[in-house]
Amino acid sequence: QVQLVESGGGLEQSGGSLRLSCTATGSVSDIFIMGWYRRAPGKRRELVATITRGGTTNYVDSVKGRFTISRDDAKVFLQMDSLEPEDTSVYYCYARPSVLTATAYWGQGTQVTVSS
Repeated sequence: QVQLVESGGGLEQSGGSLRLSCTATGSVSDIFIMGWYRRAPGKRRELVATITRGGTTNYVDSVKGRFTISRDDAKVFLQMDSLEPEDTSVYYCYARPSVLTATAYWGQGTQVTVSS
């Protein structure tokens, strides 16, 4: 079992920055992939960014060049710059411990609101 706790959400103006953090506890030895998803009101959940234990990153096109994902062992961070109102969502931390199974864990989410 893995527990994920996010922090760092809040209200920011368009063009501003926020940094999200997520700490994994429990069975956190060598987690295969960690990342962030988001869900805006009335929309489907979408992948924002992921990072493997080897450091390979992946971003949704809409955040490329603005968001940066990083990782320190069982912690994952999302630096969000040049925020846009369209980034307003609940952001969820995600962890998939093993490449051999699809088992994944989710945090409770942190609200990010960007005002225009």
